[in-house]
Amino acid sequence: MNWDDTTDEAADERLVGPAAERLVGSVADGEDQAVEAALRPKDLDEFIGQEKVREQLDLVLRAARARGATADHVLLSGAPGLGKTTLSMIIAAEMGAPIRITSGPAIQHAGDLAAILSSLQEGEVLFLDEIHRMSRPAEEMLYMAMEDFRVDVIVGKGPGATAIPLELPPFTLVGATTRAGLLPPPLRDRFGFTAHMEFYEPAELERVINRSAGLLDVEIDAEGAAEIAGRSRGTPRIANRLLRRVRDYAQVRADGIITREIAAAALKVYEVDARGLDRLDRGVLEALLKLFGGGPVGLSTLAVAVGEERETVEEVAEPFLVREGLLARTPRGRVATPAAWAHLGLTPPRRAAGGNGQEDLFGA
Repeated sequence: MNWDDTTDEAADERLVGPAAERLVGSVADGEDQAVEAALRPKDLDEFIGQEKVREQLDLVLRAARARGATADHVLLSGAPGLGKTTLSMIIAAEMGAPIRITSGPAIQHAGDLAAILSSLQEGEVLFLDEIHRMSRPAEEMLYMAMEDFRVDVIVGKGPGATAIPLELPPFTLVGATTRAGLLPPPLRDRFGFTAHMEFYEPAELERVINRSAGLLDVEIDAEGAAEIAGRSRGTPRIANRLLRRVRDYAQVRADGIITREIAAAALKVYEVDARGLDRLDRGVLEALLKLFGGGPVGLSTLAVAVGEERETVEEVAEPFLVREGLLARTPRGRVATPAAWAHLGLTPPRRAAGGNGQEDLFGA
């Protein structure tokens, strides 16, 4: 239900081939964006999950409305698909203000930002996705706009250039980023409210799935929702995508009702296992375990073994495997954990189980 970020990490993960078409990928494609628009909640009461963020944001918005003032600037950080765009739209709705949506990569010059800011209405919400990828000149212009509601437009070049001050109406900037650490401190400090979006618990995802199933007119039982939620990587966007694929399977190969058995059978067809791993994830683990005995092995070597680009393995597969405790990054290379051996049903060699590994490495 809380599916967001039309650009999200797309610019950083603009990959081709199978990695760009993953069913469990967190970047929204054209189909996702169309469906998400229909499924998005319209207010904070409808928004599922992120309890602390919702409570804090509710206080900020209620106080601003009581004062008759524009809400403070808001910074939302977190992984793709957790609800950042959705929250920005809810902020605008709660404040009764229009919203304008753009992204950091689209603002390459200060003039681009000046054109957007100068056309804002009083109280309007400006949603700036992937704000950390904005150009430096535009970023420096944004400092003054956020703090003083004013920008200096430079006219002319060289010694004859002059700065013309341009007053702006009060507005609320909602910045979204998947990499909060890349934001410079002067920009981060100008946000009145900062929130970090956490991954969802399975019970929260079950509520997301049940709500979406109702909106999509899909019949699903509690066990079916739980089965899909358990494979959704803690991300509402992925939960909704899996729900749509399971719906297709139920309509074609069953009676249209999603049960645990139907959900499991459908996701087996789409190669999404019980922990949410897909073909790429399992390929990385199988190469690490079967070819390299659990590691350590270098990233480039592992990528060659999997048949993918180095960046694909590092940026697409590894984050989830590390978060799930199936893989560890060490100074010597990638290492599989005992949980990885157990998940694939393999027996670790003596060195992975605690030996020094010399006899295993050299066959002694």
